[in-house]
Amino acid sequence: MRYTELGKTGMRISNLSFGASSLGSVFHETKERESIEAVETAIEGGINFIDVSPYYGYYKAETVLGKALKGIPRNAYFLSTKVGRYGKDGVNTWDYSARRATESVYESMERLGVDYIDLINVHDIEFQASLPGGLQKVIDETLPALVELKAKGLVGHVGITDLQLENLKWVVDHQEGMVESVLNFCHYCLCDDKLLDFLDYFESKGVGIINASPLSMGLLSSRGAPAWHPAPKPLAEACRKAADYCKEKGYPIEKLAIQFAVAHPRIAGTLFSSANPMNVRHNIAWANEEPDLQLVKEVQRIIGNQMRVSWHNT
Repeated sequence: MRYTELGKTGMRISNLSFGASSLGSVFHETKERESIEAVETAIEGGINFIDVSPYYGYYKAETVLGKALKGIPRNAYFLSTKVGRYGKDGVNTWDYSARRATESVYESMERLGVDYIDLINVHDIEFQASLPGGLQKVIDETLPALVELKAKGLVGHVGITDLQLENLKWVVDHQEGMVESVLNFCHYCLCDDKLLDFLDYFESKGVGIINASPLSMGLLSSRGAPAWHPAPKPLAEACRKAADYCKEKGYPIEKLAIQFAVAHPRIAGTLFSSANPMNVRHNIAWANEEPDLQLVKEVQRIIGNQMRVSWHNT
């Protein structure tokens, strides 16, 4: 496992990192005991960065993760969670106000069973872009509230997350010294490497970079994209052909996708999510091997003009 400092935070995080969304039964129903074992397996395998959100499973992911963390020394991991995006009874809600952000951090700490959050993120800022105040509210309200909690010693560092790289850049551009990291998903994987266009910019601002979803939310998997996936059909079809090609080569596309994503030295960590301990073991083993670069080229040739085709967040 490689460990890289996240921007200027001083946190050296594992290049393969654990996203806890699956613990909230976001993709399918999960068993709590297996979920806890998946977290334990990740830590035992050298992963030291865990990311979660109150939105995942409408608080379930944080609750289950909190149970898992009870048996793990606090100095064995860096913990990241988020504010701004929530939900209940199947209804999504958003609130990027300073008051709600502050309340949310205290609530998350209680569910997680910790008294300190290493990294607190403003979750999926593009949703605030369409709300009153737009992205400026993130700068004027949300981030200052989190910085205040940092001053009180309750959080270590502050970041922002989004699918849209342009939104991340806009906020970093218009704030002063509050954003220490960005988390972006589905833009550094076998079918989309748009994140590379932004590395110089974020590095010039001293902002650390976290990548997420190396399988592009299931597009780059042997079983194919789930029915709910928002990707355009031509992209999903191209990825399916690429997965079939990898299967013929005896090299699962999941393995190649993990290896490709974690290999970039300028990206501190890449988050994957699984509540299955066996899958966690597989991903760790794959991440500790170099990718087949020739196969990467062949897969990207199959994806062809669907490279960098994206979609809007949901």
